[in-house]
Amino acid sequence: MSTTVDLATMQTRLDAVLIQQLQPQYFFISSQEREVLRRLAGQVAELAARPVEEEKRALWYAHNALQPTRPVIFCDPENGWNEIIRPADLECDGMIGRWWEMRLRKEIFWGTQMGDDYTIMPYFDTPHVHTGGLEDWGLKETVIGGEHGGSYVWEAPIRSEEDFEQLRMPQVHVDWPATHRLAELAHEIFGDLLTVRIRTNWWWTLGMTMKLAHLRGLQQIMLDMVDNPQLIHRLMTFLRDGTLRLLEYLETEGLLSLNNDGSYVGSGGLGWSNELPQPDFDGRVRMCDMWGFAESQETVGISPAMFAEFVMPYQLPILERFGLNCYGCCEPLDKRWHVVQQIPCLRRVSVSPWANVADMAEKLGDRYIFSWKPSPTDLAMPFDEERIRTKIREAFRLTRHCRVEAIMKDNHTLGGDPTRVIHWCRVAREEAERV
Repeated sequence: MSTTVDLATMQTRLDAVLIQQLQPQYFFISSQEREVLRRLAGQVAELAARPVEEEKRALWYAHNALQPTRPVIFCDPENGWNEIIRPADLECDGMIGRWWEMRLRKEIFWGTQMGDDYTIMPYFDTPHVHTGGLEDWGLKETVIGGEHGGSYVWEAPIRSEEDFEQLRMPQVHVDWPATHRLAELAHEIFGDLLTVRIRTNWWWTLGMTMKLAHLRGLQQIMLDMVDNPQLIHRLMTFLRDGTLRLLEYLETEGLLSLNNDGSYVGSGGLGWSNELPQPDFDGRVRMCDMWGFAESQETVGISPAMFAEFVMPYQLPILERFGLNCYGCCEPLDKRWHVVQQIPCLRRVSVSPWANVADMAEKLGDRYIFSWKPSPTDLAMPFDEERIRTKIREAFRLTRHCRVEAIMKDNHTLGGDPTRVIHWCRVAREEAERV
């Protein structure tokens, strides 16, 4: 099946947002594609049944419960996947086939070559086909650049108070016939090999400052915090209320899914936890049964006092709804930790490449998960094992009394050398076991 859609992009980025672009004519898998997908799904099922997967799950359960373990290793090379599994490596031709093939090949690579603690599960999830969501607030920025994952700038749509009138709170509209049709297609192909589930990741972050910057402009919000603070408060109030209203809708309509399994949670780490869902869970997923997550990378340039005034008060009413919380991504939290630690049920804390590791180790101790993010530039350059090993060993030494996970992510490129992730995981695992 041929299409003019950029399949090389869709294969890795087709998610709960991009699924909205699907039209019924794409819901097709040829007989040749079925053979390919079934062969790969069979391999995933075999990997998921290995005893080592149960060992890895036990490691994550203990780690997420703040029990002492060796440092946990997880690598998701993100854009680097395009160099590990290239478009030319895919055997399927159609949009759905290539998307599903990419997902299965990722699992196989994780299970056979990566060497980290990622867990392979015997499931195949299909999302709700829908429109709307946390990206749709009635106004949208005009993006300039950004092709093929590159950098971009944007023109913000809110330039004056009058533009507020065009904002609207986000909504979700599920196309149930298309949703079930997509799931049935997956069941026809994988049903005897993997359990097919309808599950949608409705958000990555609930931090809202990314949307704030897109709506008003990154430089402008910095100026507004000094020159026009009430405008920022008004915008953040609207974003908070709209986010909460959508979350409550998803909860009421039974559209949420548990993420206390091998789901990716926060800005890195798997969600295996016996503390979720809540003891009174009756099958309908609520926010309190899930991991929540927020961050505020866009405000890295403001003072802790401004962060405490313009950001955290709006994130707290959202995060307090969740059973366990993750916070932070690329922004260093050492200077704003006294604010962040207010978050209820906070469990996983990001320690970015720009954070002071020793300082954060003292602040977090064994009371939180120390989610350490080594610099992804280590894998963009020729692999220098001695330098990388020294860096990891020192980080593990400084955090020897913490509950540590080493998360390699945010990779824009692997320099065309997929073996770099394998080598990094090997070195990190060796140093973790040495600890």
